[in-house]
Amino acid sequence: MRLPRALVDESVPALLTGYAWLPGLRARTESGVVHTRLLGQRAVALCGPDAARFFYDEHNVRRSGAVPLPVQKTLFGRNAVHTLDGADHRARKRRFLSYLTPEMSENIAEHVAAAWDEAIADQRPGQQVVLFDEASRVITRGTCRAVGIPLAESELPGLARDLVAMVDGFATPGPRHGRARRARRRRESWLARLVDRVRDGSLEPPEGSLLETAARSWVPNGGLTARTAAVELLNVIRPTVAVCWFIAHTGHALHRWPRYRQRLREDDGEFAEAFAHEVRRFYPFAPFIGGRAVRESSWRGERIPEGAMVLLDLWGHNHDPELWGDPYVFRPERFLGREIGPFELVPQGGGDPATNHRCPGEPTAVAILATLAVRLARLDYRVPEQDLTISLRRVPARPESGFVLTT
Repeated sequence: MRLPRALVDESVPALLTGYAWLPGLRARTESGVVHTRLLGQRAVALCGPDAARFFYDEHNVRRSGAVPLPVQKTLFGRNAVHTLDGADHRARKRRFLSYLTPEMSENIAEHVAAAWDEAIADQRPGQQVVLFDEASRVITRGTCRAVGIPLAESELPGLARDLVAMVDGFATPGPRHGRARRARRRRESWLARLVDRVRDGSLEPPEGSLLETAARSWVPNGGLTARTAAVELLNVIRPTVAVCWFIAHTGHALHRWPRYRQRLREDDGEFAEAFAHEVRRFYPFAPFIGGRAVRESSWRGERIPEGAMVLLDLWGHNHDPELWGDPYVFRPERFLGREIGPFELVPQGGGDPATNHRCPGEPTAVAILATLAVRLARLDYRVPEQDLTISLRRVPARPESGFVLTT
């Protein structure tokens, strides 16, 4: 006897199928809403702008208690802002937004661009570079300079590897997940020691830097512990360095559609930003995101039980033909002269970053991606023979080779 799909646990198929898992399940339904089980729990999966609006409304879905412990121990950290709701979430968000200002985003992007220029100046003619790896080091160096974290050159490769490991292993059991957990523990302890040193006066960070803000502004009246301050600092650095995935995808896009290289080379900023948005839409990163139903409710006539997991299909959303018209065509022009709605392009969350679970670092990620896309387009390089496949079973996905180029 075949069990109803709502009774079948889909954890193993989700791991094996990756990005295509939820779109595949939704394609078998008339409503596009999937009732299933994941990690032994009842789950309802939604997709589209209206679904995103429903998902990011705290009256419908909460994040507290919904983020799986393995993800907390790798990607976000314990007691991170991503795991909070209500007044606690908004208070911590205000702190984030108070320092992740447009000026700070621009400052980080400028430091990353300077780090890129330094790395390119050190390249020998004919040298092969793995773009994914080099971008991780460049972004790590530039971001640490921008936020005031002291970093010796000898420490750079290890820190970049750890930051990449946290992202690379958050959704996959096995060795990658083990590396991610160890990297998270190691870097939280490292940053907590830096915070303690600032607080005891043995380290003087640049005035107004994020390190100073974390260590000093959050101390009084029940402020954050050194460990939680370290988590918050790491949740600025780690997602910034995760842009290296999109830089590798940028190399892939410029190789497949070389006509965009010249346009980026001559860009005044508008096209570069549109290109960055299209890379984030077209290429895979997180397949879906989850929360927990606050109350018994319904969406488009489909029942959502109280306490059920609610999944938002990000890959399906970013490739929805009703929203994007020709979703499997790479076309940055779709974002030129277009105001993006708060629930349309959601690779880093939806809604208002001040009140919803939209990443406050999204403008920083876009600024870095746009800046480095222009620099990559202006770089004189060739692409040797390599494996440029992008497996949709691997989460997070990237070109198999990391995109090798010869300068």
